[in-house]
Amino acid sequence: MITLHHLDNSRSQRVLWLLEELGVPYEVAYYKRDPRTMRAPKELLAIHPLGRSPVIVEDGETFAETGAIVRHILDRHGNGRLEPAPGTKEARELTYWLHYAEGSAMPPLLMKLVFDSLPRRAPALLRPIVTRVATQARNGYVSPEIKLHIDYWDQTLARSGWFVGDEFSAADIMMSFPLEAAADRGGAGMRPAIAAFLKRIHTRPAYRRALEIGGPYRYA
Repeated sequence: MITLHHLDNSRSQRVLWLLEELGVPYEVAYYKRDPRTMRAPKELLAIHPLGRSPVIVEDGETFAETGAIVRHILDRHGNGRLEPAPGTKEARELTYWLHYAEGSAMPPLLMKLVFDSLPRRAPALLRPIVTRVATQARNGYVSPEIKLHIDYWDQTLARSGWFVGDEFSAADIMMSFPLEAAADRGGAGMRPAIAAFLKRIHTRPAYRRALEIGGPYRYA
């Protein structure tokens, strides 16, 4: 039995969705963010040294990092579902998206979140300076970088509606969180192919079940 250590409004929603798509038995341990800092609670440090989510435990072994978790679940429980045949161009593309989602797509979105929050967290006397620095960082680097990625996603999805080949796959599950976050805070939802993709995934029965199980999720 898989135990998913699930944090509200987080990347672990994708793991819930994957497990529902595959029909894999699992149980959920729920965690709530600190309402003051919005960080994961310290209880997660007992599960993994970094104290983050998602984390799964199966047969006494702990797995962290969403892409690695997705790969493990596909290898052990997928039976070839939600991924292309091994050795194909599409299989190599799936590997790319599993890494790209966290390695390239999420950093600028996280930077935007940080720079957006800096001014209101700064002391009153320093707030004008912090606001100016944060604005320059957003306008000079973060926003152009996010737009670059949004353009890339929209062009990719315009081909077939999915990230790999012509069918829904684990790549689409992995990429859901960056696109949802970018639609929430970066304007990605205004792009036709991205908007259509989000609408398709949000109506999938397994996605809806994962929402019911995972609890409040601000991006859907």
